[in-house]
Amino acid sequence: MNIQRWIARREANWLRLEVLLKQVEKKGLKSLPASEIRELASLYRSVSADLARARTQQVGNILIQNLQLLTTRAYTQIYQGSRRQEWQAVLQFYSWGLPSIIQQTFPYIAFATALFLLGALVAWWYAWQDPSFMSLIVPESMIIKVRDDHELWMGSIVGIEPLASSNIMINNLSVSFGAVAGGITAGAYTAFLMLFNGLLIGAVGTLVGQNNLAYPFWAFVFPHGSIELPAIFFAGGAGFLIGKALLFPGKYRRADALKFYGSLAVQLVFGIVPMLIIAGTIEGFFSPNPRVPLPLKYLVGMGLFVFLVWYSNRKKKEM
Repeated sequence: MNIQRWIARREANWLRLEVLLKQVEKKGLKSLPASEIRELASLYRSVSADLARARTQQVGNILIQNLQLLTTRAYTQIYQGSRRQEWQAVLQFYSWGLPSIIQQTFPYIAFATALFLLGALVAWWYAWQDPSFMSLIVPESMIIKVRDDHELWMGSIVGIEPLASSNIMINNLSVSFGAVAGGITAGAYTAFLMLFNGLLIGAVGTLVGQNNLAYPFWAFVFPHGSIELPAIFFAGGAGFLIGKALLFPGKYRRADALKFYGSLAVQLVFGIVPMLIIAGTIEGFFSPNPRVPLPLKYLVGMGLFVFLVWYSNRKKKEM
């Protein structure tokens, strides 16, 4: 092989790849039009072949090192750069995309919240009017512990925090995914879960109130509940979106409605998962911790809720 002639014939590709890489390294892969992105990928493959050929010929170490550096830079931008853009897309979604979806689907989330509150109100009313109603909702062991022993049950978490936190996360995820999947029953199962969980919290709240344990109980609930309950309401909203597509597709064909509303529901699920992980961690490690003063637990819970309200109402400014 005539090395000088080969270098002269291939050098234009190396220089062109260098030019494209400088732009990508400075402004990102998105700064290139689609045609130049394809050119970049093609040049990377071509220069990689040149490097392999150069290693088998006596072309000099300096040229081999230069080609090695060029292919390494190209590989980084094409492959690792795409991964970086994926992470940027994730960051963009949680920064602005999720708040936008929450605002767009708020009527469905509000409906899920209203059902939960209705269940809580019904349980509160009947638990005060009829003591036997309590045993229909709350486990008997919990009633005995609160009513007879005048103790809350959260102390059992202390000492097994990692296990308890994992179990709490799994349980909350199961409830939330059940609420989302309930959409395929035209929202009936979703509505049942919202009402039942409302009944449960209403009955338990009444039980601890009747036995003068409301203050420590709500101190336990507030820190994680300020995130956990909204996440469940988001899940309920996602389920009702699917139910809406099945029952009232409107101007869409039912299949198209499922795609549209299903896409919104999936995006809500992307928001629910990290919320429940955070809530489960707080519920396992912070909420039951006897060393944390009760007023601080209330303060943390209210702070997290205010932050969530602010976050959910964020609007991206138009450039």
